[in-house]
Amino acid sequence: MGAGGRDFHNFNTFFKDRPDYQVVAFTASAQIPGIDDRRYPRSLAGKLYPKGIPIASEQELPELVRDEDVDLVVFAYSDVSHEYVMHKASWVASLGPDFMILGPRSTMLRARVPVIAVNAVRTGAGKSQTTRKVCEVLKAMGKRVVAIRHPMPYGELGRQGVQRFATYADLDRHKCTIEEREEYEPHLDRGTADVIVWDGGNNDFAFYKPDLQIVVADPHRPGHERLYHPGEINTRIADVVVINKIGTTDYKNVEAVRASVQELNPDAVIVDAASPISVDRPEAIQGRRALVIEDGPTLTHGEMLYGAGVIAAKRHGAREIVDPRPWLVGEIKETFRQYPAIGALLPAMGYSKEQLRDMERTINACECDVVVIATPIDLRRLIDIHHQFLAARSRKKGEARARPAKSAPSRGRLARAAKKPPVHGPRVRKRAAGSKPARKTRRGRR
Repeated sequence: MGAGGRDFHNFNTFFKDRPDYQVVAFTASAQIPGIDDRRYPRSLAGKLYPKGIPIASEQELPELVRDEDVDLVVFAYSDVSHEYVMHKASWVASLGPDFMILGPRSTMLRARVPVIAVNAVRTGAGKSQTTRKVCEVLKAMGKRVVAIRHPMPYGELGRQGVQRFATYADLDRHKCTIEEREEYEPHLDRGTADVIVWDGGNNDFAFYKPDLQIVVADPHRPGHERLYHPGEINTRIADVVVINKIGTTDYKNVEAVRASVQELNPDAVIVDAASPISVDRPEAIQGRRALVIEDGPTLTHGEMLYGAGVIAAKRHGAREIVDPRPWLVGEIKETFRQYPAIGALLPAMGYSKEQLRDMERTINACECDVVVIATPIDLRRLIDIHHQFLAARSRKKGEARARPAKSAPSRGRLARAAKKPPVHGPRVRKRAAGSKPARKTRRGRR
């Protein structure tokens, strides 16, 4: 059960080339539209799957379990509540199979160079700004840095086994979605290097074993650091927790997150960070009706009711935040149907040409005076906006405010990680003597 990222990685690191398992299908959640009705290609699936592996809608799971006599269902997507995960577990158990979640030990790869991982407790916490700041600090120290991004394989999977982006033309060549561009563009001007910075996706944990684990928490959503999967895992394994956006929320929320982190992970160093929001032409907002475009995933499955764009529009005196819902068309209208809590904002959606077209039509139909774009990319590269528009951007600024109660174990953990020899793939535990083996099918568990 996945959403076109963690599920494929879990297959590659745990199930691929293991004849004791037969993977009969991936399922795609509604979190990412249009990624079902495809195949994980033979070139990636390996020799045991000469026809590849089908990708079906998650809603087809009962039929798959029945028709394929499935023994095991693996949950493999992120940014969902613990309650949501357990509802899925109960659904699966009611159908008969076992329910599994693979952890870091079984899925993290080891690199031959140092790795700094930047992850978050929720989508929209400010992870990408933090990654860029880490890269800047490392470069100022004379280090050469390369960013590896959590994959977002929404296109032709056979051509996306490995993707390298050095220029904007590479983004066009690989037909990147808006979400992909939001993550890749800010890194393009930073060069290549020999130190890896893992730039995480959603609130998932890293694909590579980090020597330093940085996790970003969001005081606009206090409590989510322990209520969402797999964000709580990140909170518990972090070496450093960055409490971001402290300048745009009540301080009691910051203290609530701090207390929660200290309870879950007393060894973590806690850093308070502001994300100052800059606007290129703030005078264009004063007294005017503003349509605000925010980061898509932050508003949809991230469940935020506002972002940097709304804060900037209100701070600079917008007369009104324009509600785009009367002008929604096509797939953008469907997005609001799926996520009705979005409200008077427009999420930047562009998983397909159709979504880009419908977003352009929606923006240009809105009765507004100015469009405030609070996404990390320049939307003008992708769509034609007829209204006056301006960009709102966040940048990282922080300082250490709290030390862990026990700092020595943190340093020891990092030292031990750095000394471990490189390995690739999971550790597969042998069955203990006398234990009952998993039920077999023609090629093992299904």
